[in-house]
Amino acid sequence: MPSADRPATRLATRLSFLVAGFGIACWAPLVPFAKERLAVDDGVLGLLLLCLGIGSVAAMLLTGVLSARYGSKPIIIAGGLGLAVTLPFLAIASTPITLGLTLLAFGAALGSIDVAMNIHAVEVERAAAKPLMSGFHAHFSIGGFIGSAAMTALLSLHFDALASSLICAGLMAIAMLIAWPRLLQAAQAQEGPLFVLPHGIVLLLAALAAITFLAEGAVLDWGALLIVGADLVKEAQGGTGYMLFSIAMTVGRLFGDAVTARVGDRATLVWGSLLAIAGFVLLLLAPVAALAMAGFVLIGLGASNLVPVLFRRAGTQTAMPTGLAVAAITTAGYAGILLGPAGIGFVAKIAGLATAFWMLAALLALVTLSAHIVAADRPVRDRSPSMS
Repeated sequence: MPSADRPATRLATRLSFLVAGFGIACWAPLVPFAKERLAVDDGVLGLLLLCLGIGSVAAMLLTGVLSARYGSKPIIIAGGLGLAVTLPFLAIASTPITLGLTLLAFGAALGSIDVAMNIHAVEVERAAAKPLMSGFHAHFSIGGFIGSAAMTALLSLHFDALASSLICAGLMAIAMLIAWPRLLQAAQAQEGPLFVLPHGIVLLLAALAAITFLAEGAVLDWGALLIVGADLVKEAQGGTGYMLFSIAMTVGRLFGDAVTARVGDRATLVWGSLLAIAGFVLLLLAPVAALAMAGFVLIGLGASNLVPVLFRRAGTQTAMPTGLAVAAITTAGYAGILLGPAGIGFVAKIAGLATAFWMLAALLALVTLSAHIVAADRPVRDRSPSMS
């Protein structure tokens, strides 16, 4: 059985995050092909895409239960290989029903690996007695970039959707086979209840995760509309802001472990949330495009390490089993992404999109105010591996 604090185990954990980001990113370039193949309108396509989220959330709830009993390794393997197996079927599904069912399965695989890899990461980080979570999450972002680039490149080289997805699925399968023997055999497996309602500090962690994911999702879904509507950029350049946000978030996570080791979880939450809030303020008040783009960069840098810290605290809390706590936080985060855009749209219709973004900044202030509750004000490197 691999040790929790070995380079091989860390490699396997990074590969798990990489595959999860790679898999979901491979689907995005296939969406236009699916719409054309099925000849459906935007409304039907939206309902089909909802199947992905439903499958993910349902699997997340179940994964917390299964991980608490059997550990994260078998679920990581099943989820990663599940992504590889179902991806090609997304390229050939010929009816709305078959695509919807395939998206449910694809979402279930994604939700399973998402929860299980974070549970595994908590165990690996605990054994190392130093911050590693931000680096693991950075590999999800890197996987997303590589996945979208690979699929786009293959399609641009005139490979058809099936051939492109088979190649990408093969890469995911190879990565999971490399990770398989290096994953911990029973990370977080434990006796005890199979289900516990989130309570205590876990409720607060879940709420903060939902807020953070909501802010990130808002930048993805509404950021371009905000700056285009403010006449800061033309429609063709609307996506530049999210691109800069994504780059800043990835860079922030690559250096986040070193920062957190120096200043501790509490300071990371406080200064990260304040930096993100400053980014929103700059974005909303910017008179020129350059300042708005700087706002996107600040939001990405500030928010980059908030979620990794929240997952780390899920591993140190004692209110409920770690696996169930991580599942609750992950599910809350996805709820923020899935329900958030609709909520922002509702507020925007009533009071304007800028008002909705001001509300996001106010919500992020709750992260700042809650930092002293959820995180001890001392560097993570000072904790012993067994400390909870």
